[in-house]
Amino acid sequence: MIRETLTDSRQEILRTAARLFQQQGYDATSMNDVAAALKLSKGGLYHHFQSKDEILFNLMDHAMTITQERVVNAVRGIADPEERLRTLIRLHIGVVLSATDREITVMLHENHPLPPALRKKINSRKKDYIHFVENLVSEVQRLRQSKGNVAPRAAAFALLGMINWIYQWYKPDGMLQADNLAKQYTEIFFGGAFQ
Repeated sequence: MIRETLTDSRQEILRTAARLFQQQGYDATSMNDVAAALKLSKGGLYHHFQSKDEILFNLMDHAMTITQERVVNAVRGIADPEERLRTLIRLHIGVVLSATDREITVMLHENHPLPPALRKKINSRKKDYIHFVENLVSEVQRLRQSKGNVAPRAAAFALLGMINWIYQWYKPDGMLQADNLAKQYTEIFFGGAFQ
């Protein structure tokens, strides 16, 4: 019972910190800000996390877990590589646009402040995802017998760059809706990477 409460408290701290980091930026948010938003003493906050860097690392690590569970694990069982890639694009866009998963936008926007040892751990998880996408692009190129000069790695970086930037400009009430956006991004990518 005590362990569940601790986990719940840590999760609440992470959710609150993610909201504040997203609204104010990492550098502009202090541990005092996080503690005040939670109605905790600073000592109470330090009981759960030793530093703001530790909070940021946990947010980013959770963001990578979300991506693993909702994108990679969800597409692994799809036999057809082309359908797997189309689904990956749609699911990745869904993760980036999720209003409840602020960890994703914090990770996309705030990578630079992490200390080198923690950054290395997050970057390792990011590289695994990039390699997954790169290998999938390569599979689709072989399937389609693409004759173009687009290297799978360049295509993977281009795709992820396009998708990961959406959070900067997307408006839920704007002209481009999420479902339509996924279709358009898929067409743009398939039209360019597999010629």
